[in-house]
This record gives sequence, C-alpha cells and structure tokens, in this order.
Amino acid sequence: MKRTLLLTAALATTLCANAQKTEITTDGKSAHVIPAEIYGQFAEHLGRCIYDGIWVGKNSTIANQDGYRTDVFNALKELKIPVLRWPGGCFAETYHWRDGVGPQKDRPTLKNVFWGNTMEDNTFGTHEFFTLCERLGCKSYLSINLGTGSTRDMAEWLDYITGTDDTPEVTLRKKNGREKPFKLDYIGIGNESWGCGGNMLPEYYANVFRQYSTYAHLYCNNTKPVRVASGSNDFDYHWTEVLLKNAGEHMDHISLHYYVLPIRDWNGSKGPDRGFTEEQYFTVIRDGYKMGEMVPKHIEIIQKYQKHVKLDVDEWGIWTDPEPGTNSGHLYQQNTLRDALLASTTLDIFHKYAYGIGMCNIAQMINVLQAMILTKGDKMILTPTYHVFKMYNVHQNAEYIPLNFKSPKYTFNGESIDALSATLSKKDGVYHLTITNVDPKNKQTISLNAANIVAKGITKAEIITSAKFNDFNTFEKPDLIKPAAFTGASMKKGVVEAVLPPMSIVTIELK
Repeated sequence: MKRTLLLTAALATTLCANAQKTEITTDGKSAHVIPAEIYGQFAEHLGRCIYDGIWVGKNSTIANQDGYRTDVFNALKELKIPVLRWPGGCFAETYHWRDGVGPQKDRPTLKNVFWGNTMEDNTFGTHEFFTLCERLGCKSYLSINLGTGSTRDMAEWLDYITGTDDTPEVTLRKKNGREKPFKLDYIGIGNESWGCGGNMLPEYYANVFRQYSTYAHLYCNNTKPVRVASGSNDFDYHWTEVLLKNAGEHMDHISLHYYVLPIRDWNGSKGPDRGFTEEQYFTVIRDGYKMGEMVPKHIEIIQKYQKHVKLDVDEWGIWTDPEPGTNSGHLYQQNTLRDALLASTTLDIFHKYAYGIGMCNIAQMINVLQAMILTKGDKMILTPTYHVFKMYNVHQNAEYIPLNFKSPKYTFNGESIDALSATLSKKDGVYHLTITNVDPKNKQTISLNAANIVAKGITKAEIITSAKFNDFNTFEKPDLIKPAAFTGASMKKGVVEAVLPPMSIVTIELK
C-alpha cells in the first residue's frame, strides 16, 4: 500500500513539471540481431558472490538444491541468463583448477590475495560451475589463469573439462563423478593483463596470447570454444590496436572493461552507494553514456584488422565505495534506482552496436558491485538492476530496429546530456519499445509513428520508477522498486504516445 502511495505521489509531482514532447520515427527495417549474450553475468570468487550467494553447501540450513541456494537459483532462472563468466576477474589469475576438483572435504583452503585476504575453501569448483550452467541453461565462459599459471595448466584443465580420450585428466574427471565432458563455450585467456593479470605491455601480452591461444584449441577435444583476448581498460585504444595488429588472427573475441564511478578516483573515495547527491547521480548517468563513445571506436579498430573478431564488454557497471560496515575487499554495495537507469541506458548502447558485440557481462551477479541479487542469511532481495534485466530480456535474440529522434536534454550545473534513451526490437511478430527518462525533475512525452511497423495496439506496458533517484530495496522493504503496470501509454491511428515520469524505465509491447 505504501509503495502504491509513493508511486502515486511521484506521478502526481510530474503533472507540475515542465512537459516536453519528443517525436520518434522509424522505417521499421531491421539493422541487426541483438545477441542474447549481451545479457551475460559474471560470478567471481569475491566477497559473497559465490559463497552465501550461489553456493551454501548441501548441509546448509538455507534451502538449497545440491548446495545451490534455492531462492537465488530460481531468481537467476527467471532472468534467462545467456552466459556466465567464472572464476574471475583478478581471482582467476591465482586460481589453480586442481584445488577445486575432487571430494570437497579434501580440497585445500587458500588465501584470496586479491579480495580481502579471505580464506577460500574451494568447495565451489569446476564441477559446481559447469553443473550450474547446465541447470540454468546458459553458456559457460571460463577465465584461464595466465598470470600465475602455465600453458600446461591450461591444457590439462581443458582436457579435464572437454576430453573424451583415455588421458589422466579425463580419468580423473570420471573418478570425480562426471562421465561425459562438460560443454565449454568461451575461454578468456588472461584477465586485465594490463593490470592485475600481470601488468603486461600490449606487445608482450600479444605474444603470450598467441602461445596460449594455440594450445587452447589443441586441447579442447576439437570443440573449438570462442577464444577471448584480454582487452582494453576503457579508452585505451592503443591496447586494442596492438593486439589486433599482432595477434588478431589468433582470437575470436576481445574484451573491454569499463566501470562508472560517482567520483572518478580509483585511489580515493569512489562515492557513496546510497544517500548520494544529484551531482553524483548526474556524473554516473553522464559517464555511463560514454560507453556509446568507446564501444564503436574499439569495434572500428577491431574491424580494421579482423572482420570476424567481436568485442566483449565482459566487465561493466557502477563501482562505488563499499557499504559502510562491510569488508572493503568484498565490494558489497547497495543498488539504487540510479543504478537501474545506468543499466537500461547501457543496454540500449549495446543494442545499437550489437553488430560488433559478441557478449557483455555485468559485474557482478550477487552481492558484489552492481549486483542482480543481495543476500543476508536466509533472506534475499532482487535489486532494481535485476528488474531491468528481467524487463529487458524481451530484446534477447530480437531484431534491432533503429529509431530516429532528438532527445531533450537533462541539464545540471551547466552541463547537458540526453534525457531519453530507447530501443525498439521485434521477435516472433511482437515489438518491444523500451524507453528511459533519466531526468530527475521533468516528465517526458513521446510519440512514436508506428506506420512502418505491423502492430495494431499495445498489449502490455510496465514501468520501473520511484520517488527518489537514491531509493533502493532493503531486506525490510524488498519491493520498494519493482516493475508495475504502466497506464501512461496509448495507441491511436498508428501513433504510440506515452508520458514518462522522471527517472523512469518503461517497456511497451506492441502486436
């Protein structure tokens, strides 16, 4: 009841705001298909992402299915996750796969030197990861240890996972309870090799990548999973250029990492996860839009050398200071309406440039950074970002239909950014229009001339919004921000009209 009153108050407030109208047109023609893999997830051995998040163990008092946390698993299933990256991140560069196979009681406990010096008991390893992918029905993305490992380590791990011949590794896998090979879809050869993955120069990493890439396919039982090179840190176009020039023919994809910070200071405060100001809100949305600058530039460089290579934005999202009172090395942060708006506008960018994108993986899935899910004991909440991903999964494998419009501006302290972001897609004869209004004060009125699309009317409409941009779901109030029916849209004489409240994300289904 209280949530309804808050939404009603928020909508009423917009009636007093300055109305703006934006005309949207389209020729109705498909430009490309939006790969489902754009909605990929990332699960690193970091903080409580794996343990307490995905995995609680078979003997836990928390409800589980063979050790996988039941409530979390069911929520992830609802997201239609297309691909899952594991075990890192930086953690992958100190991970040795043999520590995570065999009877769980016999696996060694080691120190996670990258993330808070937490003791890692390795009860979640190779079998647990690939079984999770099978149960979720998603593709597997394995990060290989290039930093402290060797080509032999990689080769033996790949044989263990995919092999069918009578080798020591396949024999060991069968002894550990898995007769048939696992399905391996992507191999990340190194992670942030310019940083935590070895502080390498691009020329050096290009040669190391060529070496690892060669043996990766030799030891994958002729399945040839997609080989992903460790790519650039945001605007480092030089790294991309050197890798494509020197090793492009040995890769299938190349990664890109980009995080948005409320205060862009990696060595100091990154800004609060909640209770933030409009300046910090504006900064996040503005810097999120910069993804639309760097992605096409990296794609342009890639296609200059290798037309077949795709770009994978396999780490992205908002990075704030950790939640006060938590282990700073565990990167636990709250998730607000601001973060949901960042997610929707970023996904719109990925949709636009999907012709050159192979995969994207938000960081991270549970209890870390811009998480889908937060847990506390036996409790679980779905974040605003989760609701965006679920609302937007209608775009997975759909045809992208370009839109033409001039967005009104959201201006703060003399600086302006687009107030509106949108995607139109078609799948199985159904159109979905998703629109985001990032302006925290003004509603936006849009009209879409639907003359060039075959749709008779609106069959469904939903909205995600709240009264304040720093609102968030809590364990006491888990449903403050979640999708609700949207009544502000109509279609008459082939024209769709909608009035978007401030700070809102709307999906309109047309048939």
